[in-house]
Amino acid sequence: MLPRGGRIAILIAVLVAFEIQTSSSQINRASFPKGFVFGTASSAFQYEGAVKADGRGPSVWDAFSHTFGKIIDFSNADVAVDQYHHFDEDIKLMKDMGMDAYRFSISWPRIYPNGTGKINQAGVDHYNKFINALLAQGIEPYVTLYHWDLPQALHDRYNGWLSPQIIEDFATFAETCFEIYGDRVKHWITFNEPHTVAIQGYDVGLQAPGRCSIFLHLFCRAGNSATEPYIVAHNILLSHGTVADIYRKKYKAKQRGSLGISLDVIWFEPATNTTNDIEAAQRAQDFQLGWFIEPLILGNYPITMRNRVGDRLPNFTENDVALVKGSFDFVGINHYTTFYARSSDSLFGDLIGKVLNDSLADSGAITLPFGEHLKPIGDRFHWISVCLVRSLIHTNASLYFLAALLGLVFLTLHHHLPKTAGKFYMVVHSTSRDEKLNELHQAKVRKPSRHHN
Repeated sequence: MLPRGGRIAILIAVLVAFEIQTSSSQINRASFPKGFVFGTASSAFQYEGAVKADGRGPSVWDAFSHTFGKIIDFSNADVAVDQYHHFDEDIKLMKDMGMDAYRFSISWPRIYPNGTGKINQAGVDHYNKFINALLAQGIEPYVTLYHWDLPQALHDRYNGWLSPQIIEDFATFAETCFEIYGDRVKHWITFNEPHTVAIQGYDVGLQAPGRCSIFLHLFCRAGNSATEPYIVAHNILLSHGTVADIYRKKYKAKQRGSLGISLDVIWFEPATNTTNDIEAAQRAQDFQLGWFIEPLILGNYPITMRNRVGDRLPNFTENDVALVKGSFDFVGINHYTTFYARSSDSLFGDLIGKVLNDSLADSGAITLPFGEHLKPIGDRFHWISVCLVRSLIHTNASLYFLAALLGLVFLTLHHHLPKTAGKFYMVVHSTSRDEKLNELHQAKVRKPSRHHN
């Protein structure tokens, strides 16, 4: 956690360092800086379907989505949008839309059906054809190595991300991808939203593999919400560092690519201007973005986490620090919305701690998308109250959050990694929600077929 003076200095520096372009009129490509990349994104489990085709093994999400009571509408991804069989059509649509890039994930169990061991050649061939088809249309592939589809075999064998064995097995999978696809793939993302994996999968149990202990195991048969999220996050960070080290030493120079990680970030506004709530907002951020970005930049977890979690938080050895610190060429930020934060360090907080006994209780912050009188922090859009700082759609306040966030990363990198250089651009366009929805409704889409497995 940075001291207040440091945060103010960063904000001032950010306003100078960033070139900010705003426009209230219609924009086009000429409105954006040279080299700005327009693209779209997906994940293998959500898009591919074909879960039993050509030797693919099951993932934890297959098991989870087929478990009664885990998915509200009882849906699964057995077919999804069937991109496995229709990627040529999808790529044509991307080309028609003028996309420069496509971010997709490679399904670990499609390459290694058992997580390790024998490679599934049909899976390898599929992604070769997929990547070649993208490049043939002038679309640059951005590849995510892990977008939550852990091979079920590894979960059954040693509880997946709870075991340090996962570090070696993930590195083997990643290096296989570098060897086979690295001559054409120049942008690698090791993990998508590791915070979500740790919290949703191992703290509250709402996502695969569905482990938790909150409310006395009312929602999950197995798990320990007080320890497992921290173990999982630690093994993910070490896995990322290991893979980054392999890429830099063996592939980066000859393949001329880059490697980073994508983090999910919610901004937190103090619910009131009291010191308790202001500090709670900072703790909430430390237990989310700081949990991952500080080890990657500074080599250790935020001091607030170390103080509040104690010996339940794994330690980094000197070798771990050397592996993790600075182990990226870029950081991707997935930002969805903003929550109010209130301090829970009170009698009420003690009750939360006893009932949950998890990372939420450890943070001492209650975060919600609405404030006093249940007033939403921003416009309601489908399932989430969308707000970047005060309002996503109707103001440019989000600019300051994104500038401060990226500026923090850039300036810290500049201080700790002198060889890092670059320039950030931000383009803000005021578009009403109705206009945006109209654009989405007019977009071309392919309706998925329903007959493939």
